Amino acid sequence: MKYTRIPHTKIRVSKICLGTMTFGRQNSEAEGHEQMDYALDQGVNFFDTAELYPVPAKKELYAVTEEFIGSWFKKTGNRDRVVLASKIAGRAEFTKHIRTTGFSRDSIIQAVEGSLKRLQTDYIDLYQLHWPERNTNYFGQRGFDAHALDMWEDNIHQVLETLRDLIAEGKIRHVGLSNESPWGTMRFLEESKVHESLPRMLTIQNPYSLLNRLFEVGLSEVSIRESIGLLAYSPLGFGVLSGKYLDEIQPRKGRITLFPNYNRYSGPISVEATRKYNDLAKAHGLSLAQMSLAFVNTRPFVTSNIIGATTMEQLKENIESIDVDLSDEVLDGIEEIHNAIPNPAP
Repeated sequence: MKYTRIPHTKIRVSKICLGTMTFGRQNSEAEGHEQMDYALDQGVNFFDTAELYPVPAKKELYAVTEEFIGSWFKKTGNRDRVVLASKIAGRAEFTKHIRTTGFSRDSIIQAVEGSLKRLQTDYIDLYQLHWPERNTNYFGQRGFDAHALDMWEDNIHQVLETLRDLIAEGKIRHVGLSNESPWGTMRFLEESKVHESLPRMLTIQNPYSLLNRLFEVGLSEVSIRESIGLLAYSPLGFGVLSGKYLDEIQPRKGRITLFPNYNRYSGPISVEATRKYNDLAKAHGLSLAQMSLAFVNTRPFVTSNIIGATTMEQLKENIESIDVDLSDEVLDGIEEIHNAIPNPAP
């Protein structure tokens, strides 16, 4: 395994992070425990979760993923071997069963204390805001509807004050963003620069893959100049970049097969790009999945690459991508395809 550090800290994290959002819907508790056992044995010491998980969100399954992780901590005693990240859910139609009060002080405190109880731990190493409260293009949406109704009032100072108090209590150690824009990221960073008592956002968890490199526009400069590390999610585009959806017969248990509305990476242009990336990988004796993950692993703004798997075979292949070195010829081929079909998803 290769390791980096969470920016501005001494916390050493694996370049591969275990994503857990399938635990509770596509993976049973036993399967989740098996994945965590294996990942830790392979040197993966960074796990990411959220109160929203598993997804798609469902009231009856609220925060089951955190419960599975908590039962694994209790069973194995491995809490001190894991750098644990979780998130508070943002305001949305599909999160009304969680709460409707956004990132108010009471909401954040309630969310943290609920996660701690479910995770059976006294602290969370990295606590993230899952997506912004305001109207913006989060979840990697293209464009920004400036005319959309937006009742948001700037509460970033108050959010940081609440997070500061939770850090002082020892319930969380550090904080980060998720699904943020360049403006939102800089707004948080500037607030903590002006008010030195407020905690600094250290990471940003956004989508990044061969099919969606929009992070490179704007946010990559913020990441490098401000030293805020990308935790890249959906590096395989919901499994599209494994190549398994290129066959006429769709995988019965594939995420897109089970949840057809999760189609942001499977439009016709994305499929065309995926075929080209698959041909490139095959020409160089690589699997498409490992080439796709290895590309993300090498980006200078990436602190950790969040992988997800529903089978042990997938998990092993994904983790092994850390040992894949891409030749200049492969990297040039990737850029050629990207220049021809730039950012086809979402």
